[in-house]
Amino acid sequence: MKDRPMRLNPEVLTKLPASIRRPAYDRNRVTTGIVHLGIGAFHRAHQAAYTEQVLASGDLRWGILGASLRSPDTRDALHPQRGLYTLNVRSGAGDDLAIIGAIKDVIVAPESPAALIEAMARADVKIVTLTVTEKGYCHDPATGALNESHPDIVHDLAHPTEPRSAVGFLVEALARRRARGVKPFTIVCCDNLPSNGKTVRRVVTRFAQLRDKALGDFVGNEVKFPSTMVDRIVPATTDEDRDLIAQALGVTDAWPVMTEPFTQWVIEDDFGDARPAWEHYGAEMVKDVEPFEHMKLRLLNGSHSTLAYLGYLSGYQTVAEAMNDAALAHLISDLMEFESAPTLHMPPGTDVAAYRASLLARFRNPALKHRTWQIAMDGSQKLPQRLLGTARDRLAKGEAIERIALGVAAWMRYVTGVDEQGQPIDVRDPLAARFKEIVAAAGGDTDRLAKGLFGIESIFGTDLPANPAFTGPVLAALKMLYANGAKATIAAMPKA
Repeated sequence: MKDRPMRLNPEVLTKLPASIRRPAYDRNRVTTGIVHLGIGAFHRAHQAAYTEQVLASGDLRWGILGASLRSPDTRDALHPQRGLYTLNVRSGAGDDLAIIGAIKDVIVAPESPAALIEAMARADVKIVTLTVTEKGYCHDPATGALNESHPDIVHDLAHPTEPRSAVGFLVEALARRRARGVKPFTIVCCDNLPSNGKTVRRVVTRFAQLRDKALGDFVGNEVKFPSTMVDRIVPATTDEDRDLIAQALGVTDAWPVMTEPFTQWVIEDDFGDARPAWEHYGAEMVKDVEPFEHMKLRLLNGSHSTLAYLGYLSGYQTVAEAMNDAALAHLISDLMEFESAPTLHMPPGTDVAAYRASLLARFRNPALKHRTWQIAMDGSQKLPQRLLGTARDRLAKGEAIERIALGVAAWMRYVTGVDEQGQPIDVRDPLAARFKEIVAAAGGDTDRLAKGLFGIESIFGTDLPANPAFTGPVLAALKMLYANGAKATIAAMPKA
């Protein structure tokens, strides 16, 4: 019988190649100061990597308890490794590997909601961070308000001690801290929501009010919700990545994380209690995050989504492949420079041109296999802040939205669920069932398809569907995509 390969764990750290960085602090002395909801690859490449440096400095109060709100996959991968995993920073110059020890444990919320709530209620926990994706806040993306009819919200209001949603977990833990006279934790959203701190405050406070007015007042008045802007490209880990890491380590890591050299974390300095000194390790503590958030959402995320939909329709599997298409790369550059960037209002000294240039270089990074299909997920939750806010600002000034319109049209073409070769597209989106109904009702008629999708108020609101300056360019672009295909449509786009 063949021996099973050894797994990464604390006992093998001293046996790893000398070139691989690893925790030098005593992990047994680390206490849990942070609970993180939504422990996916992005968190492990971003916030956990910053926190790792804080722990390495000797401040051992900030160990992370991760929580998966849905799948046990991350727990199952990391538990035998005692939370250890490899962070591989990939660039054209090669790979830079480090073992991260910041995560003490992982809980699977559906298996034991009580355990997660009690962990969040402990006095040592000062901060709860979240990366649950836009859809995880059970809100209306067009208005930012709590979706009170969302099935998880309805369930959590009826069963507050057995929540399913991130919002339900936050409020029940805060309720217990309030009852016990324990200071509330600070809630730090690290997802791409507009004014994410304010949005999460609105959603969480409203849910608390629906449970109990006094609890709602407590959340609204006592709990801090600093806004943040996070930026790092983190592709999904593949079996090829796991094999590469196993060869480098000499042991198996069930869930390493691949990422790029660039990382950014801008945080509103508004905490209710102690916090890690993240600013000593590259985070920027500021009074107002909003300008940086707009810059990232509109330049990076808006371009990323446009690139994903057009790239997928053009037959490109990864972002780097799509950027090798000169016409598509030029379109993305023009989208940033001539449509998105002019809507920004940045503090003096911000070099927006340099940021745009860095994005184009990052998109071209051949070492990152960031799939267009992965970025295309959950578009109904992403479009309002990535492209539609920019469109509104430009339309208010009577300015053109040609490239934004093409991005929106490419999303419409994508969610039909059939590509240009007639092959099925695996559309992953909370509104996927509704898309199917709209596509079926349209019966192949482009006008009816567009009208049906424009009618989704949670995406487009009521203003954009009523504005011909918006619907006209989008419909024209959609017709071109159907008539000529993505590559020809991109090539026909006038260059600025």
